[in-house]
Amino acid sequence: MTVWALIAAFNEASRIGLVVGGVRPHVSHVLVVDDGSTDDTSAMARGAGATVIRHPENRGKGAAIRTGIEAALTSDATHLLLLDGDGQHDPADAPGLIDAARKEQADFVLGERPFDRASMPASRYWTNRISSRVISRYFVGADVGDAQSGYRLVATDVLRRLHLSARGYEIETEMLIKAARRGARLARVPIHLRYEGAVSKLRPLRDTTRTCFLAVRYRFFPERFQ
Repeated sequence: MTVWALIAAFNEASRIGLVVGGVRPHVSHVLVVDDGSTDDTSAMARGAGATVIRHPENRGKGAAIRTGIEAALTSDATHLLLLDGDGQHDPADAPGLIDAARKEQADFVLGERPFDRASMPASRYWTNRISSRVISRYFVGADVGDAQSGYRLVATDVLRRLHLSARGYEIETEMLIKAARRGARLARVPIHLRYEGAVSKLRPLRDTTRTCFLAVRYRFFPERFQ
């Protein structure tokens, strides 16, 4: 396995260096896509050892991930590890995802967050619980506890077969549904999540609504959503 890490980041100068430095020991290469940041995100990422691609303006997380995937698919990477740049994903969990891919021969490994109402913001708890159940039952055809988790490991052979079009956070669900429909072998591993000190840019109601519309379009109009 040759694993590249892909981190989409927007105005994360205070945290991106720690994320890059934390994940570097576990992967062959770190690629950061700076999605039009107005701070020193790019410089901090490079200083920590990452290769950086920069969008001149903010295009959305989905667009940044698609840029990173396109670049990674020209490399020798066999797997792409996706994680966020805001510090909420613990780089120390990376070996667990990589080991699951190796041991279970999985093409797509989801890092599933603990859904604890005591520690998770209420809006995230309910939107994630409801959307994950619906997506698992009606769109993926397998039990998935955290369909919107951005911490995941995907084989590049799978990514080459996917046409991704989402521009926002809904890309995570689009990627999962399309990979599952194309026969990708799924695995799930628990991960840690740190909310302290990191302000998420996700807007639960808006972004979950967009995700649900995307899933419905794919289920009922698949010929228009390839």
